[in-house]
Amino acid sequence: MPFLGGYATAYIVALASTALQTETAALSPPRRLTTSPRRSTQEIFPLNMVTGQQATSFGPADLLRKAKASLPQIPFLAEGAGNPANKIDMPDYVAEVLSRPGVPRRETESEERTHRIRSRAKQAAADAAALRGMLVGEEDAAAWWRSRRDVPEGGRRVTSDDPLTVLVAGGGLAGLVVAAACHSKGMRVAIFEQASSYAPYGGPIQIQSNALRAIQRINPEVFEELVAAGTFTADRVSGLKIGYRKGNKLAGLYDAGDWLVRFDTIGPALEAGLPATVVVDRPVIQQILVKHGFPDGTVRISSRIENFENLGRGKGVCATLEDGTKAYADVLVGADGVWSQVRKNLHGLSDGAGGFAASGAAGGAINDAEARKLARDTVRIAQKADRRYSGFTCYAALANHRASNIEDVSYQILLGEKKYFVSTDGGGERQQWFALIREEAGGVDPEPTEEDPHPKLTRLQKEFAATSGGDDDGNEWDPFALELINAADEEDIKRRDLYDGAPLLATLDPQRLLSPWAKGPVVLVGDAAHPMMPNLGQGGCQATEDGYRLVEELASVAHTGSVSNALGKYSRTRVIRTAIVQGFAQLGSDLLVDFDLMMTIPFLGPFFLTMTQLSMPWILRFLYTPEF
Repeated sequence: MPFLGGYATAYIVALASTALQTETAALSPPRRLTTSPRRSTQEIFPLNMVTGQQATSFGPADLLRKAKASLPQIPFLAEGAGNPANKIDMPDYVAEVLSRPGVPRRETESEERTHRIRSRAKQAAADAAALRGMLVGEEDAAAWWRSRRDVPEGGRRVTSDDPLTVLVAGGGLAGLVVAAACHSKGMRVAIFEQASSYAPYGGPIQIQSNALRAIQRINPEVFEELVAAGTFTADRVSGLKIGYRKGNKLAGLYDAGDWLVRFDTIGPALEAGLPATVVVDRPVIQQILVKHGFPDGTVRISSRIENFENLGRGKGVCATLEDGTKAYADVLVGADGVWSQVRKNLHGLSDGAGGFAASGAAGGAINDAEARKLARDTVRIAQKADRRYSGFTCYAALANHRASNIEDVSYQILLGEKKYFVSTDGGGERQQWFALIREEAGGVDPEPTEEDPHPKLTRLQKEFAATSGGDDDGNEWDPFALELINAADEEDIKRRDLYDGAPLLATLDPQRLLSPWAKGPVVLVGDAAHPMMPNLGQGGCQATEDGYRLVEELASVAHTGSVSNALGKYSRTRVIRTAIVQGFAQLGSDLLVDFDLMMTIPFLGPFFLTMTQLSMPWILRFLYTPEF
């Protein structure tokens, strides 16, 4: 979900030397962040119990904070109550948009609907665990991709009787959408997913208007099924709140939980003629695509593509799986996540640049012990894979809880120094929440003990404390954060460090400049091509757009000798748009933890908020385009 004003706003902020973080430029290996002079975490915990040391702002924002601390404080300026208008969840201008004809209305939450939504998610997970629709047994042994074709030099003609053949590495959302798009155009397609099962991972996914339009064009039946299974979130307000009391009489006073920016997402969607955003459980999305997107036997699990060989112009590609199995096709699509093995081989990265991806398909198979090891391994992988550590670790959970503001608010962010708390309606009287905390990469939580059987909950309850002196900085947070945190079980809270990539190509390689994500018969989509921070909720949406555009280009191929040209055109078409979205998400994340500083700067703070509010419709119009 978008929440930060445009580049113009960010540019003004940078010129004012306020909150721009120098980590934004850290586009290659992750580096150590400037930290407070507290004891090293290695001194506090053994190596296998490192919680990570919380990092602080630096650069212009750090100078401003130090300058502010050194100045005499005038209590009178901080006294008083916040503006009553900032406490209203549904302002008149949002209510007016939501009352217009044609605005979809969500089905009111009820005991029956809650049971239906939750039961469907459980059934989808059970179907996946039972391998329904997967390639197994005799069908696997006779799969079409096992046989190498005798293709003449330069390639062969593509016809309806002898269609293009496509291998997809990765069975997350990006890979499933690519496969559905390929099947809709008459191509033969196979998915190779590294996980041993489609175990549930993460909460529901927001399928925003732009992604829904892409799915609608790919397969109307899949679109109708997703809308029917989902919960509309565009019928309520979204926006930014301050996490704790902040500000002064010169810059504006804000109580904990006061709104800073409010907006709707339905207006820009309706202007573009797009469907309204829905939220759908991840296992349900997977099973809808598996059932309605392509034939049974398309997905093969426990199948990691380790490397590939270009067989020559027009002759296709040979992919080698981790167990030595060979697979042959005209095209190989790398949809295997941020630590893509296909990307590692395509760009000639060093050994260790590819890794196990905690993706929508694979992540559910990871327990806490594996997650601890993965957190440390990921630091090493990122250094070789040219991925940027964002500076944030993220705790996430899906809480079976009816939020106290559910009727008026679908999405909100509570902002604070060094951390922020995101929540969104998950449908079925559930809330999906994320707690993002700025600290070094590779940290893990202590293992449960008799004294503290819930270490993740213990930490989060202190980080977002609403009473008893608040957090370590003395800030008492809006109780809404703890309302959701306390509704989650310890075992349901997952933690991972957040990595992304350079918004633009960080290379001088002429081939990559001409064809950023493709070479020969091999191409990248989704996080393998453009990993991004989750702030805009556009990671999966941009992957969906990728799948649509990629297959549109492949559908024009009449001869396999033209495959590389089609893949190059796809990547050139997509790279600019995804780079802009990636940059918005990256910049927004880096600015958010110093947003609270704005609340104390006279004139600049109110101006920044006003610019953010005014720019939101334009940001949404850019995201919610019907053409991509």
